[in-house]
Amino acid sequence: MTVSETIAVERMDGSAAAQTEAEFRLVYAEVFAEEPYEETPESVDENFRRFRSQVRKATFRGALARTTGGEPVGIAYGYPLSPSTGWWDRFTTPVSQELRREDGRRTFGLMELAVRAPWRRQHVALRLHQAVLADTTAERVLLNARPDVEAARAAYQSWGYRKVGEAHPWDGADLHDVMMLDLRREGG
Repeated sequence: MTVSETIAVERMDGSAAAQTEAEFRLVYAEVFAEEPYEETPESVDENFRRFRSQVRKATFRGALARTTGGEPVGIAYGYPLSPSTGWWDRFTTPVSQELRREDGRRTFGLMELAVRAPWRRQHVALRLHQAVLADTTAERVLLNARPDVEAARAAYQSWGYRKVGEAHPWDGADLHDVMMLDLRREGG
């Protein structure tokens, strides 16, 4: 039996994710403490202040991967971008009005996708990605990826994502590649 066969992935709405915040936090804190992220306890706290707001969105979708023994090994979550999203304003170069047009359903923003080191390269991230997007009616998925994390970028590219620009996703953030997956092409 491979490691991936011992992992269960559970899809969650915001309420269920809120109830398992400690497990989401454990995975996030461990993964993003690694280089090059090097998140501090304070930045993890800040992320989970946002998480508590995000899980209250009716459109929030999450996924949590656990071993058969219940140990959390991976997370993914996001929600459709609102018409007033600031995501497009963070690009280093302007993007077309057509690309940035949002209606609350068009684009699913994948906020986080992370797998703890012992369970990487076992398709856990792909399973989390599929679970979080399983019932989406969005046309596309948008995410930010650090260009210096080649394994993650390579995975996204193998799943069909393409780079559409570069951005500093939040104040003080390093430059990220903004990647998009066209779900219409994937499904058609």
